[in-house]
Amino acid sequence: MLTLEILLAELDRAIAQQQAMNAAVSKANVGWHIEHSLLTIDVVIEALKKSDPQHYTPRFSMPRLIVFTTNAIPRGKAKSPKAVVPDAYTAQSLREHVNLTKSNIEELAAIDKNKYFNHPFFGHIRAAKTRKFLVIHTSHHVKIIRDILR
Repeated sequence: MLTLEILLAELDRAIAQQQAMNAAVSKANVGWHIEHSLLTIDVVIEALKKSDPQHYTPRFSMPRLIVFTTNAIPRGKAKSPKAVVPDAYTAQSLREHVNLTKSNIEELAAIDKNKYFNHPFFGHIRAAKTRKFLVIHTSHHVKIIRDILR
């Protein structure tokens, strides 16, 4: 499995083609997928920092089990929460956002493994499993970007 850092570098390289679109692959352009991926990483890490481990409530989630077992998210099956839907972005703002996200990823290792974030479909995910989720999610969008650019 790729690392979050390698995936972030690939997102960074794709900024030069942020306007590229392929409606047969996605309704959104490359820039949208880059910004969405960065927003997701940042929002998840911020939620981890703010969480109280005592409020963690485990629950079984079949979709989470499937995604974490297959290391893949099926395309077109879910709608992004508003907090991670990109607004406006430019090549410059994407470059700046990549740098911010790099800093946030560096902080991820220091977060208490019992902290968690609440995923809209999977429920609470502890910090210990968050890096895997972020890799799966970012890989999903990197694959879409690759397909758009083919």
